[in-house]
Amino acid sequence: MLGAIDREKYDVLPIGITGEGRWALAVDEPARMAIADRAMPTVESLAESLEGSVVLPFDPSVREVVYTEPGSVPKALGEVDVVFPMLHGPYGEDGTLQGLLELSGTPYVGAGVLASAVGQDKEYMKRIFTSFGLAVGPYLVIRPREWEQDPDAARRRIADFAGDHGWPLFVKPARGGSSVGISKVDGFDGLDEAIAEARRHDPKFLIEALVQGREIECGVLEFEDGPRASVPAEIPPVTDHAYYDFEAKYIDSASGLVPAPLTPEETAEVQRLAVAAFEATSCEGLVRADFFLTDDGFVINEINTMPGFTPISMYPQMWEKSGVGYAELVDRLIQAALRRSTGLR
Repeated sequence: MLGAIDREKYDVLPIGITGEGRWALAVDEPARMAIADRAMPTVESLAESLEGSVVLPFDPSVREVVYTEPGSVPKALGEVDVVFPMLHGPYGEDGTLQGLLELSGTPYVGAGVLASAVGQDKEYMKRIFTSFGLAVGPYLVIRPREWEQDPDAARRRIADFAGDHGWPLFVKPARGGSSVGISKVDGFDGLDEAIAEARRHDPKFLIEALVQGREIECGVLEFEDGPRASVPAEIPPVTDHAYYDFEAKYIDSASGLVPAPLTPEETAEVQRLAVAAFEATSCEGLVRADFFLTDDGFVINEINTMPGFTPISMYPQMWEKSGVGYAELVDRLIQAALRRSTGLR
């Protein structure tokens, strides 16, 4: 994204967040941020210094961010017009950062607090989809107290679920992203290990049944006159992975078919459903909606309120095939953020 943004139109201030939560001033060198040798670059390797921190003001009347280092006078970095949060998962995509930006009065790209929180919590996402008439696959929620107080009772619930829907099952953190912490289990032997892995990322987890169908994705982008859907893409079955996991998405360059080989009627329907999911969750800016095309029609799996923007990511590829190039896509997202105010809207 840094390599595509119009530098004649925008002054860019790259900020990275370390694993410890420090906001670090990053080098403005897009080439160093690329995935290389099957490894993703770290903020620590891109930071100009790990001694200092970037600080966002909490006063909406002050738009200037500062850089502080121990023993030094804080350095003003300039006023921020808009933030483009290229973050996935907890704290970055779940409404936490969005709430911080709302508090500071800083416009930002993408979904607001509520939509970000809903888009991150698979339980409530599915509840909202169901209430708006969107079909979802079978799932079971295991809450932290239930597992911690009576894991045997939780296992019995899972056994009943498996009896109804069969194996394999997917064990997922309820609030996660990029397929991190997800396991595919073929029976009880691997269940506890899969639950432990999911709970390593989130104490609440989901059990989902396998949905037999083609994996179809569709992008939604907010234009001046409202949200529009891109041409859809299809994710072919992966052969080197048990499912479309983190490595398949980001490391191994798994590619999709863009546009998806669908009938005109199927294309129109998945585009309609993608926009419906966008509006049902009160999203803003952008969304990637993921579906299964089954014998009974489309089943929505989830939405991503900040989909991947790597060169192999499906969201920019779908819009490229829809006539919106990468640089224009970035510009449209920034302009959409600038058109709206923070606060209630």
